[in-house]
Amino acid sequence: MKFTFTSRHFKAHETLKEFATSEIDKFTRYYDGIMKCEVILSFEKATNSVKTAEVVLKINNHHVITAKEKTDDFVASIEGAVDKVVSQLKKYKEKKIINHAPKKVMK
Repeated sequence: MKFTFTSRHFKAHETLKEFATSEIDKFTRYYDGIMKCEVILSFEKATNSVKTAEVVLKINNHHVITAKEKTDDFVASIEGAVDKVVSQLKKYKEKKIINHAPKKVMK
């Protein structure tokens, strides 16, 4: 899985990058067909220092799963976005497992 980390309007500290990578490693427990993962952190100074974390997953079937979380702390934002993506991954995996082909009738 390719991992891309982007910080907008500020320079992210190394511990924040390490925390994001450790949280992203959780995704492989739920689904192993993840091709690319992007974490985008942004900082809005004008609105009482709102910190936004966005997680974008690209899955092998050309599906894209995204989640965005806004809080006053980057760690909480990352955790919230990761939780949202995990729930979407679980739902996607359940839908993928269901076989929509008609059942064969045995004679």
